[in-house]
Amino acid sequence: MKPTLLVLAAGIGSRYGGLKQVDGVGPAGEAIMEYAIYDAIQAGFGKVVFIIRHAIEEAFKEKFAGKFDHLIQTEYVFQELDAPIAGITHWPAREKPWGTGHAILMARQVIHEPFAVINADDYYGPEAFRQMSAFLSEQCSRQHLAMVGYFLSNTLSENGAVSRGVCAVSPQQTLLGVTERHQILRQQQGIACTDADGQSLPLNDNDIVSMNLWGLHPDIFSDIESQFLQFFHDNQHNPKAEFYIPTVINTLINQGQTRVTVLHSPDQWYGVTYQEDKLIAQEAFNNFTQAGLYPLKLWAQ
Repeated sequence: MKPTLLVLAAGIGSRYGGLKQVDGVGPAGEAIMEYAIYDAIQAGFGKVVFIIRHAIEEAFKEKFAGKFDHLIQTEYVFQELDAPIAGITHWPAREKPWGTGHAILMARQVIHEPFAVINADDYYGPEAFRQMSAFLSEQCSRQHLAMVGYFLSNTLSENGAVSRGVCAVSPQQTLLGVTERHQILRQQQGIACTDADGQSLPLNDNDIVSMNLWGLHPDIFSDIESQFLQFFHDNQHNPKAEFYIPTVINTLINQGQTRVTVLHSPDQWYGVTYQEDKLIAQEAFNNFTQAGLYPLKLWAQ
């Protein structure tokens, strides 16, 4: 059975100031996620599932409908603030989505095979999908998951601070845990982030970070659901609290229920966290096309 690609595309994009999921960066106006889908198809993925919101459904399907349906099975699921979950009868009013863990849970009914998770607005590179496809097809189980790690220095924006999951990795390339770091910037003295107390904390260029490229087994949905119910109970009155997939993974690791192999990518990250990032991404994809890494039109039939 071919693995599935789950694309997290329900974000609001407040720092970007627009619907970055559909914004064109390629020579023919391709969005960043189209390159991920292209790479996933080349690597042997058999289905792509998009997690979106009803508010962006029309714009989303106008951009992507029919482009690659002839190459890969395509499905849509929706992340809404009050999407039904057994055990929750009342949803408090809030504007912010419930987070990536909650988003993944929305795909429970349509994914029954090992799957990879990605962000819609991040470029991961072909090698990441080749490695992940091989892992999902040959090694993935309830007790053995995977993550593609990137060097921190390859994932920074020139136009502002970013948040990254900084990973602790064993000598055996097993994930020990992920710590969310915020306000990461390259400064004169090096890369640093701001901790919870507002203090500057140094980081290293070669720190391994998660860009939310996870290789998961469908049995994880039950773990995500049980953890989300506890999170909801503890945070339902906090309108800013979010339930992140690394939190789920950390819990499973700490409980000894799973091990996570860290796959490594040397590739440079490109994304559109800020509007100014778009020009950099456009230049990068033009260069990729000229170098022959991608065709001029990804979906030319």
